Amino acid sequence: MENIAEMLKQQASAIIKEIFPNVDLSLLLPAEITQSTQLEFGHYQCNSAMKIAKALKRNPREIAEHIVEKWKKEKMGSIASLEVAGPGFINILITSESLSKDLTQIIQDPRLGVPKISQKKRVIVEFSSPNVAKELHVGHLRSTIIGESLARLFEFIGHDVIRLNHVGDWGTQFGMLICYLKEKEPDVLLGVKKADLSSLMGWYRASKVLFDADPDFKKRAQLQVIALQSGDPSTFQSWEKICEISRRGFQEIYDYLDVSLTERGESFYNEMLPEIIADFEKKGLITISGGAKC
Repeated sequence: MENIAEMLKQQASAIIKEIFPNVDLSLLLPAEITQSTQLEFGHYQCNSAMKIAKALKRNPREIAEHIVEKWKKEKMGSIASLEVAGPGFINILITSESLSKDLTQIIQDPRLGVPKISQKKRVIVEFSSPNVAKELHVGHLRSTIIGESLARLFEFIGHDVIRLNHVGDWGTQFGMLICYLKEKEPDVLLGVKKADLSSLMGWYRASKVLFDADPDFKKRAQLQVIALQSGDPSTFQSWEKICEISRRGFQEIYDYLDVSLTERGESFYNEMLPEIIADFEKKGLITISGGAKC
């Protein structure tokens, strides 16, 4: 349904065009309609007279009076009164009958009177973004709630929304955790022993302690990272098992909050890295640091 402000904008714009038929007002239209800040000034205000007066170097109040005079001769419909105030403001009061009718329609409308947008766009809302093998902390929860709210608003007004969950599911920490589980908890990776996200987090912490304290474990973990990034089937299967356990833990929270997301983690971009690195090398942007291309 058309709201009152839009209806007033259309009426005022048509009247301004009629009054100034030979003037290029393209930068001054549509008419400027705002809600009044105080009821004594009516429900709405039309502030276009000042802009038009500045462009034409004329008295803004005279232009406002001319607009009101013409407006009153037209079918005013839901307008109870028009009044020029100050240097050229046009105060607009809406009839009680019209307000009551509109409010009744809004209450009965599933969209509460909110029109859909005229131009549909694709909107990406990235939110939540937890790390695999770690529980969501308050920052992730805040992001999840804000992101879901924004996504719902964009969807409600008619946009095509992608709810993107960019999870942390790649890198050195997975070499650590895979190496630890293979050596300490192999039945978890084989699916024989059940595990939850809290258990994974505990094992992750234990693997980090070993990684920092034991050079041999650190080396084995780094080799697991290389194996994972190279697509080694056994290592990749272990990584998938860790992601699966984590995903179940995340989903419990998302279900509780009635949140829906499309997961696209860091791993999504792994296959693109060689091409990106080659492009950077071609442009001379790569330096070697500790054996790594940076």
